[in-house]
This record gives sequence, structure tokens and C-alpha cells, in this order.
Amino acid sequence: MADRVLVLNPVSGNENHTEWISSRAREHGFDVRTTDCAGDARRLAREGAAASADLVAAAGGDGTVNEVVNGLYAGDALAETTVAVVPAGTGNNFAANVGVESVDAAFEVIENGERRRIDLGIATDRAFVNSCVGGITAEASTATTPTGKRTFGVLAYALQTLETVTSFDPLPLAVTLETTAGSDDRWTGEAMFVLVGNCRRFTSARRAQANVEDGLFEVTIVEEAPPTNLVGDAALAWLFDDPDSSHVIRRRVPGLTVETRHDDPVEYTLDGEPLEAGRLELETSANILEVAVGDGYRPNPDAGR
Repeated sequence: MADRVLVLNPVSGNENHTEWISSRAREHGFDVRTTDCAGDARRLAREGAAASADLVAAAGGDGTVNEVVNGLYAGDALAETTVAVVPAGTGNNFAANVGVESVDAAFEVIENGERRRIDLGIATDRAFVNSCVGGITAEASTATTPTGKRTFGVLAYALQTLETVTSFDPLPLAVTLETTAGSDDRWTGEAMFVLVGNCRRFTSARRAQANVEDGLFEVTIVEEAPPTNLVGDAALAWLFDDPDSSHVIRRRVPGLTVETRHDDPVEYTLDGEPLEAGRLELETSANILEVAVGDGYRPNPDAGR
């Protein structure tokens, strides 16, 4: 009977954390299971839950967290399992958003931190905790620097795309946005990116946490724009700092559907993990994921502002 399982990605981040985290985890009563290849974290998390683990920790970056959560989601184990994160990746955006700033802090949170039930994003049959981004190319992913990932998270891929391509073919999309009033809002046009935030928002705060307990996505659609808007600092200012831009649509919705209007599927990333789809349905599953959070976590980060 395994009450605690830690799924460890030995090649995340700077790759020098394996022995240290393994030792700390065993001191805290974890059965440490190490991944060997892509998809292992998902399998190991599911097997851990099946072996009656009620706490599963993900030691790695955002991709490792994504796989662990998807393993629990696929195994229908979210109701009985708490997820903890031990930040050992490059960006660690999800860990920062739930108030876990270091490996040492992670084990303190595991023992003494508050448990919160947060929203989970579902994209057709896959889950995501941070964000779903459409329009990011594989070339941009491989060219993105670790510094960019630490600073901007998944948006680093978008910025790399804007800075490295001489001509960007916009995506002909139809986006149906659900509303809290029960009606739908439909957008059709040429988009450069569709950015869907669950535990992060896409605003001037850049790394800012979204309200991840409100059952809503933070959706940003970036329309085709003049080339001068897409280079260096101009791209940053345009994407993040101009809420009144005529090329940027922002909504807060419980769900949406994104459909391509041509034959080729759209490239997406879910917490940085790739996915291709011609039609993608996204829904929030409210307050379904129990997470160990640190003192820096704010359920409603806009409260009091």
C-alpha cells in the first residue's frame, strides 16, 4: 500500500536534482518512481493512485505536472488524490502560481501547507493546469531559451515565433465562446494565437496567476496585425501591455470551441505539451483538483486591488 508516491523526472531543469530530491522524498515517506521516457509520469501517477496513494507529487517542470495530473485524470483518481509539486524544471510556472518556490519549500508545503481545490482545464480528452495555447510551432519550441521560459512561461514560445519567422501565416479560425449567461459569443477571423489560461493569465503582469477557483478560463485571441507589432519589445508591449489593442480580444468564459477553417490541424500546447487538432473543445472542470499550496498562493489574486 503506497500512501505517498513521488514521480521524479531526472532530466528536467538542470538535471542535477535526482539524488537530492529522492533522498528528501524518502525522508518524507514517499515511494520514489523515476521516469525513463515521455509518458512515464502519466503512467506512474496512474499506477500510484491505483496502489492506493492518496498523495502524488510531481518532481519536475510544468510538463511533468501535466503528465501526473493527466495520469490521475485518466485513472479517475482526482477525487481521492492530492497533488503536490516539487519544482525541478526550467520555468516552474505552476509551482510559482500555487506558492511553491523551491524544493525545500515544496516539502514544507507537503507537510504543513493548505489544501485547495482548483479548476482543471479539459481539452477534449486531455487535462491541463496552466494553459492551452494554439498556433505555437514546433520550431519555436526548440528555439526557446531557458531564460525565456523562466520569464514568460509558455508565452516564450509565442514570442520566439514572432521574433524568428519572416512571415507568419495566420490561422483561419472560428472560436465559439460560452458565456456565464448561457449564450454563445462567436468570433471568426485570422488569428495568430489563441491563448487559454486556467492557472495563468495573459496580461501585462506576464507571469500573473489567474483566479483558478472561479470556473472560468482567461481567453486571449491575438488577431493578425501589422509586422511592426511583432518584433522584439513591440511584440511584448502589444501582447501584454495594451488592453485596448484592436487586434486583441479578451474574454473570461467557462468553455470554448476552436475550429480551423482549413484542412490542416492547428498546433497546440497544453502546459507546453504538444497536441494537434482540427477542432478542440475546452471546458473548465471547477474545483476538481486538490493541490497542496504555499503561503504565496492567492485564490483570488485580484482581491483588494
